[in-house]
Amino acid sequence: MERGFYTIMAAQFFSSLADNALLVVAIAFLIDLHAPTYLTPMLKFVFVLFYVVLAPVVGAFADSMPKGKVMFISNSIKIIGCLLLFLTAHQYTALAAYGVVGLGAAAYSPAKYGILTELLPPGKLVVANGWMESLTVASIVIGTVIGGLLITPVITSTLVDLSPALIDTPTAAGIMVVALFYTTAAIINLFIPNTGIDHRLLKKNPVFLFHDFSHCVKLLWTDRLGQISLAVTTLFWGAGATLQFIVLEWAETALGYALNQAALLQGVVAIGIASGAVLAAKMISLRRSVTVLPLGIAMGMVVILMILVKDLWIAVILLVIIGALAGFFVVPMNALLQHRGYILMGAGHSIAVQNFNENLGILVMLSVYAFLIWLDVNIYAVIALFGLFVSTTMVLVRQWHINNQRKQDSLHLIGTRNRQI
Repeated sequence: MERGFYTIMAAQFFSSLADNALLVVAIAFLIDLHAPTYLTPMLKFVFVLFYVVLAPVVGAFADSMPKGKVMFISNSIKIIGCLLLFLTAHQYTALAAYGVVGLGAAAYSPAKYGILTELLPPGKLVVANGWMESLTVASIVIGTVIGGLLITPVITSTLVDLSPALIDTPTAAGIMVVALFYTTAAIINLFIPNTGIDHRLLKKNPVFLFHDFSHCVKLLWTDRLGQISLAVTTLFWGAGATLQFIVLEWAETALGYALNQAALLQGVVAIGIASGAVLAAKMISLRRSVTVLPLGIAMGMVVILMILVKDLWIAVILLVIIGALAGFFVVPMNALLQHRGYILMGAGHSIAVQNFNENLGILVMLSVYAFLIWLDVNIYAVIALFGLFVSTTMVLVRQWHINNQRKQDSLHLIGTRNRQI
């Protein structure tokens, strides 16, 4: 791997670690503010909202300058979001402040993935994605653990005692610790090498950018491989974001866990994802990426087994299996999507399209989950519906791919006959 690849990995690790620690701290912050339960998944909703709203421009923004600089600016925005969250004292302004962090994340994502396609040849993309996802998942594990520690009474009281007079609550101390992680990531961003790609934009007009983005969306959804990989990653990220909150609620109901303990189980899922990602990087080439589709069906069915679990260690094993299945099938799909997008429209634009679709999936699935919680639907019923939805959707996507192959084979056969004639 190129030397700059490891600098990118380090920056991504600290930024992602901070994202995941902040989510746990922000949930605790809402609890301190006595916010209703259905507002908890809305944290993730406002976080990803900018991914969807700004999708037409963040790709162009990522392609407009060296991506290390884009990542530095993005992490700086996240730091501002932390400071706003630190200063607020109301549940809705807390959501707004957390949304600012999401704004930084929306600008960051096209750059962190787009630079891989600029820095590395196509043959190394699956391996690079395996590293990226594995390290990201490691940061999720460590970040959720740190987030859990930052809301643990023993730790929080120590943080308050060590903090300046301005920091007088446990969650406020936790927010400032997270801001330090974002600062570390921003400093590392300054050392990411310039890949030498021309970053001049042909046009900056918002109308043109919106039209150009719409064209890029159409390109990916009409490409036979692009549409399959985009459908799978959209489902994966929507399901993954929802599963985060399902695990928290399920851990409280089935195991009697408090938030700081339940957050550790999110890390268990992440360990499984890392394991699956590593295996996929070693075993699945870019050419064979679509062969992993059946694992998505299996993942949905395994999720339903959570209903039967009452023991901690069985829960840990099951969550690792769920994560491993998810990691193994999403990494090749992600690499395939990046490759097709890079060929069709360029790195930054393709990642922006990917983010738009994936985060639209998150918004929809989190809205449905929040609505079910607002209706006070039993968590076991939610789990059953969730697992069935994932498996059924993956069955449909797999059939979609099979139909595409048949059409392609038919066209190839017709073309061969015409040449013979």
